[in-house]
Amino acid sequence: MANITETPFSDIYITPDKKAYIPDKRTSNALIRFEPEDFGIFFDLVEKAWDGVNPSYSVCYHKIFYRVERSQTISGIQYCARKMPSEIVPFNVLGYPKELVTYLMSLRKASGLILWAGPTGSGKTTSISSLLKEYLSTEGGFAYTIEDPTEQPLDGIYPVATGGLGLCRQTLPANGCWGESLKSALRSKPRYIMVGEIRTPDTASEVLRAMTSGHLVLSTIHANNVIDAIASVIKYASSSGITEDLAYDLFSRGVLGVIHQTLEGTTVKKPQISFLFANPDTTKGDQVRGIIKTGRLNLSTSIETQMTRMARGMSMFPEISGDDE
Repeated sequence: MANITETPFSDIYITPDKKAYIPDKRTSNALIRFEPEDFGIFFDLVEKAWDGVNPSYSVCYHKIFYRVERSQTISGIQYCARKMPSEIVPFNVLGYPKELVTYLMSLRKASGLILWAGPTGSGKTTSISSLLKEYLSTEGGFAYTIEDPTEQPLDGIYPVATGGLGLCRQTLPANGCWGESLKSALRSKPRYIMVGEIRTPDTASEVLRAMTSGHLVLSTIHANNVIDAIASVIKYASSSGITEDLAYDLFSRGVLGVIHQTLEGTTVKKPQISFLFANPDTTKGDQVRGIIKTGRLNLSTSIETQMTRMARGMSMFPEISGDDE
């Protein structure tokens, strides 16, 4: 009989009657019954790891992280545990266009926010974790992550070809307070800050602070598209006590790019993306930053134009490259 570690699956669903189910791998949504020999041990770990408060948490079983969601149903407690990779997947094999990979790697020396948006289960955290690892491995420096729960094995030391090192320390938000943890991160003088998800007003306002103070910040947000992602950050931030106008101003000055992603496919899922980037050289004029600052997010044309230009191998910022033709 198979065990949990050796069985390939994305999610395991554990019902209140302690029965397990996993995707059947033949259709988009159907499940099959799963009866691994070590289920009892795994279930006890999942059950005992709950802190009594937070329904989202992580467990480590045989050196593999599982992101757990605990839900109270009318029949009892339901668990969903997502199996995370044992290693960070290289960014260049995640299925993105090579032009996008090259451009994102060029931002490793920049400061500002790279925001990955999409629905639940679309690979947002996988993407920013993989990108952060590439930055650490090529550029070095200190990275500080705030995640709840921890999903990817980022913590550690990364040798750089030039002889230097990259160092990453993964943390949980202290007492569930993302804003205070971000303030602590800023005092730790990191080069990179990764925020697992923007989902509270305090988190959004502190991300705005970090992205305009010389750090390279990577984060995710639940959103339906690029424009919705920007609007959601502003909505969260303006609920924290700062004005909406100030939130738009800070975001326009600090944003590097917003990528929206979904996954399509049954056995092999491929990312479907749209994106919008701001000129990383903030001393140059930039239409995208100007539009965002006004608060009128009429950015559809800019998104379409940038995606077309990148697909054709052209600069997204022709005013500084001169390749308008």
